[in-house]
Amino acid sequence: MHSIKLRLKIFLGVLIMVIITGTVGFSLIEHLPISDAFYLTVITVSTVGYGDITPVTVAGKALSLCLIVIGVGTFLGVVANMTDLFLDRREMELRREKLHIIVGVFYSECGMRLLHMFISRDPKLDGLREKLIVAENWTAHDYDRAVKSLEGYEYSVELSRPDLAGLMDFLNSKSGLFLRLMENPYILEHETFTDLLRAVLHLKEELLHRGTFDDLPDTDIKHVLGDVKRAYSFLIVEWLDYMSYLQSHYPYLFSLARRTNPFDREASVVVK
Repeated sequence: MHSIKLRLKIFLGVLIMVIITGTVGFSLIEHLPISDAFYLTVITVSTVGYGDITPVTVAGKALSLCLIVIGVGTFLGVVANMTDLFLDRREMELRREKLHIIVGVFYSECGMRLLHMFISRDPKLDGLREKLIVAENWTAHDYDRAVKSLEGYEYSVELSRPDLAGLMDFLNSKSGLFLRLMENPYILEHETFTDLLRAVLHLKEELLHRGTFDDLPDTDIKHVLGDVKRAYSFLIVEWLDYMSYLQSHYPYLFSLARRTNPFDREASVVVK
């Protein structure tokens, strides 16, 4: 899209210069008012054809030929690049839509379960919990404020050894889901979600390579919990972005997501 915008700017700049030159030239050569000279320039460049106003002098006709040679190509270049820009933006919107469908599948099948697990084992969350209760009237400013509230937050997840074993089994059961997500080419365009998937997959591999946690030293358990906290931090930030998208595009999905907010102790799927 950047190259299209650059080409469009160049063509627009040239077209403006052509129109200014033509307007001034016709005004001086054909002794026309500025409005008529501008009109004559535009219909020449746009290849509409002459009607009530035409160049009558040799110099005016020569100027018309120059405008046709230079201006018509420039005008068509502007039209072509504006069309490309529109189509490119439309394609980006479709890709963004598919990306958020992928994010929705992840949270529906795996992410929300992980969030609930980590939140329930986070002893420091009470000071942050209220800032993450998404309201129906939240604006982009509210979401930005919620994300900023996470800056500097010391994530803490206290999982026991049996908890880690259960987490390993759950993540292993989602191997097929992870494989399908990673095969989708669109996720590479969503860097934060890609980082989230990498963090969760790394956590899964760390757990699977150990297999059992009964005899592991505390230093190794601390290392694994560090991987848990990394995945936890990505989960929250990406969840906020997903909630913002649902609110803007799919109010009915946003309603359900808000009523099942994992940070809200009073959240209930039942509409009251």
